[in-house]
Amino acid sequence: MSLSIYDSATHSQRDFVPLQPGKVGVYLCGATVQGSPHIGHIRSALAFDVLVRWLRRSGYDVTMVRNVTDIDDKILQKSAEAGKPWWAWAYTYENEFAEAYRTLGILAPTYEPRATGHIPQMLELIQQIMDAGHAYVGAPGNVYFDVTSLRDYGSLTRQALENMNVDESDMEPDKRNPHDFALWKAPKQGEPADASWDSPWGRGRPGWHLECSAMSGRYLGDDFDIHGGGIDLRFPHHENEQAQSHAAGRGFARYWMHNAWVTIEGEKMSKSLGNSLTVQNIVKDVPPVVLRFALGTVHYRSTVAYSPETLTEAAAVWDRLAGFVNRSVEAVGEVSAQHIAALGPDDLPEDFVTALDDDLNVSAGLAAIHEAVTNGNNALSERDDPAILAAQTSVRAMLDVLGLDPLAAPWRGSSSHDDLYEALNSLVVNVLDDRAAARAQKDWARADALRDSLTNAGIVVEDSADGARWHVEGR
Repeated sequence: MSLSIYDSATHSQRDFVPLQPGKVGVYLCGATVQGSPHIGHIRSALAFDVLVRWLRRSGYDVTMVRNVTDIDDKILQKSAEAGKPWWAWAYTYENEFAEAYRTLGILAPTYEPRATGHIPQMLELIQQIMDAGHAYVGAPGNVYFDVTSLRDYGSLTRQALENMNVDESDMEPDKRNPHDFALWKAPKQGEPADASWDSPWGRGRPGWHLECSAMSGRYLGDDFDIHGGGIDLRFPHHENEQAQSHAAGRGFARYWMHNAWVTIEGEKMSKSLGNSLTVQNIVKDVPPVVLRFALGTVHYRSTVAYSPETLTEAAAVWDRLAGFVNRSVEAVGEVSAQHIAALGPDDLPEDFVTALDDDLNVSAGLAAIHEAVTNGNNALSERDDPAILAAQTSVRAMLDVLGLDPLAAPWRGSSSHDDLYEALNSLVVNVLDDRAAARAQKDWARADALRDSLTNAGIVVEDSADGARWHVEGR
């Protein structure tokens, strides 16, 4: 079985066949940097991080592009209210997003273009659309896309134009049709002079939809493999991206992937909850690896139901998985990161490969990981070193696909599990040293009492020719 992807455009799961054998181009709609990143924002980056990791593990050379929208109405509005330059406001939150990505172990994209750095490409695209007869000039500085001119407008979301809802109450007077959308926008009264650029149609700034079409074309070409983003972007953003690209004669994305929302108590995350659910606030109390586990191990097309209970469950599962890896290292040493990275699908459990090839079914993939951990724990009990080594290798390689290898950055030595383990290990080793001294002095009563104290605390001690080993009961 090879990778198949649920294509949002066709509403069907399709075998993935890249444009160029061995290479994959992925474009992900990134952050509009108007405020701090909350877990609703970060869910998309996590979902497509797993996609990129699996594609690379499967042998593909992946070019991943994740844009930064650093100019739009909300950035200008919020920066003005705060009395700060718009570009400084955007840069502040761009840095916050970057820190959130690093904190949660999300791989850096191949390219991370800013909208304001690609004005020439946007002007070129507008001209191509106009030359093809799909756009018109309104008032000075305004250029609109003519949706009625494009036969396949609405094809991404399978909507007929007459069925699309649009708010006509604040329709611009220079628009021909309420469904038309801006490619280039004249500055509004009071906006900073440096928030607009010269163009053949008057000074202005790019429309939101235009930015992604121009940047994807710049880094991936007129045709590329996968376009991703949150399900809330399907309409109008992605529909309009596709329309303006097709209007310019570009094939654009061949597969569309959309991740579902994060919900709080059954409701989609609201902006009023954003401050309490920003990544930087949550990780003050929750280990980042646990937050990643909670958000990133649910199928990307399924809703993440976020709650304290979700985090508690994620922490318990993470402790079990990381606990096995740590104990296996104690028993047989650490498998090198280079060896883990070199393992391909043929080297991993078949059930895991089948799950990830099935539209990134991470839930089924976790089941395969748990089975490997169970086998590894049995091998630890039986002191079967080759089996322990094989289990560590397999478990870590599978977890790495999910961005969760306990011995990889940024989790190595940084999670609460590691800190607690080191503290507990220090205490247990002191007791075991005292027990070893008592045994050497043939003080069997004291040696037994020390072992019983550990047993009563849930610590299992296993004596061997190499000395005593320990682990928490049930792990």
